[in-house]
Amino acid sequence: MIKEGDRIPDFSVIDQNGNVFTSENLLGSRTVLYFYPKDSTPGCTAEACNLRDNIGALGSAGYKVVGVSKDSDASHRKFIEKYQLPFTLLSDKSTEMLQAFGAWGEKKMCGKVCVGTLRKTFIINAEGIVERIIDKVDTKNHTAQIL
Repeated sequence: MIKEGDRIPDFSVIDQNGNVFTSENLLGSRTVLYFYPKDSTPGCTAEACNLRDNIGALGSAGYKVVGVSKDSDASHRKFIEKYQLPFTLLSDKSTEMLQAFGAWGEKKMCGKVCVGTLRKTFIINAEGIVERIIDKVDTKNHTAQIL
């Protein structure tokens, strides 16, 4: 599992437009890389909209924002269009990227244990080093946690 001070793992997935997006795309600028369970669900929508509403402050702090879930690129396009999200969403259907970042595993939903995407955010520097990991994401106030 990746931890603070580690270099990001190599990955290759597709973005909302079906274009290949690799770990190399995160180099050169500071990045908020956030993993979330599912497009258009209440918590994930609250998180995405909080980031959207504060994109100016995040940009002023030098961050670009990239979201990752298991959803398809088509689902991501609909999510972006519906909520006017001004950032890239990555599709990791295979869960290889999710697993590499430690964002895939057991969690409790409705009192039952299941395996799925763990809501986590990684603050990554321009060289691809993880500066900080947020494990307990406050979906409605996520930007405040980042800044």
